[in-house]
Amino acid sequence: MTSVPTIRWGIIGTGWISTEVVKDLILERPDAKAVHVIQAIGCSSLSKGQAFAKSTIPHLSPTVYGSYAECYADPKVDLIYIGTPHAFHKDNCLEAIQHGKHILCEKAFTLNAREAREVFAAAKAKGVFIMEAMWTRFFPLMQTLQRLLHDEKIIGDILRVFADFGLNMDVKSLGPESRLKNKALGAGSLLDVGIYSLTWGLLCLDRNIADKAEKPKVVSLLSLEEGVDMTSSFLLLYPSTGRQGILTSTMSVKSDETFARIEGSKGTIFVEGPGTSIPSRFKYVPNNKDEKEKVFEFEKPGAGYYYEADAVAMDIQAGRTENAVMPWAETIRVMEIMDDIRYTNGALFPQDAE
Repeated sequence: MTSVPTIRWGIIGTGWISTEVVKDLILERPDAKAVHVIQAIGCSSLSKGQAFAKSTIPHLSPTVYGSYAECYADPKVDLIYIGTPHAFHKDNCLEAIQHGKHILCEKAFTLNAREAREVFAAAKAKGVFIMEAMWTRFFPLMQTLQRLLHDEKIIGDILRVFADFGLNMDVKSLGPESRLKNKALGAGSLLDVGIYSLTWGLLCLDRNIADKAEKPKVVSLLSLEEGVDMTSSFLLLYPSTGRQGILTSTMSVKSDETFARIEGSKGTIFVEGPGTSIPSRFKYVPNNKDEKEKVFEFEKPGAGYYYEADAVAMDIQAGRTENAVMPWAETIRVMEIMDDIRYTNGALFPQDAE
């Protein structure tokens, strides 16, 4: 039998998302497919990094650095997790790649598709593994749903998908330096939460991903405040089938717990959970009243970030530089669609002009 891989992680960024990921990495799980070791933490200041380690993993003793560069250079670190704001992802990735580190980088992977291509080209040249951390794609719920939709055709021919991700972030009360308001930091609902609505549309409307998937026609509208999209609405139209995705995101209102609906010729599936990024169940409602409804529940310890982490560890052990669920071409496809939505509606970042 192949031994369970062990990955020594270097954590870059000490915000909320890094906190949640680290907690999940060290959870004891009977079905764990990898061993995850928090080897080092890189932060903008030593005191901030030490405070993060004390509050998040007080029973562990990772090496804490007062800079990102020291974490990249640590020979005991196998993989760098990047949990910084979107605008820093490109440089963080390129610096880690220069040190020969494997990488798991938070979504949105970069600010635009051009930056993503630059990062992937560098990773290819160096021969390191890198993946966008779109964790929802790795949930057993998502894997089961795709099988039922595309292989077993539980709802027949797929007709429409509705998906929404809304959070009340009280943006108006934030200062101009906030990543939610500062365009130079990638502000806006689309890259922050709309990427999840887009992901649900893409995965439920087409069985294929990356360069094998049909290219949909995109129509979009954004509500801008000082150039930042507060609310986004976009349609995906698949010319070959007429399937449509009606997808939305906002930073002003919290989504309903039933955040997605998938309609087909034989029935409808309703997806529920505390957030669009973290589904917990879905219900199949058949058109045929003689057929019973069916609920699919998916319990898990923690939040579920370890699903993608295990996948990364197994890829690295096997010598792969890409993951089949979230390959580089899929990240570029998603970034290109979001670029199109932003450019069409005038939601530009300073980096877009570079």
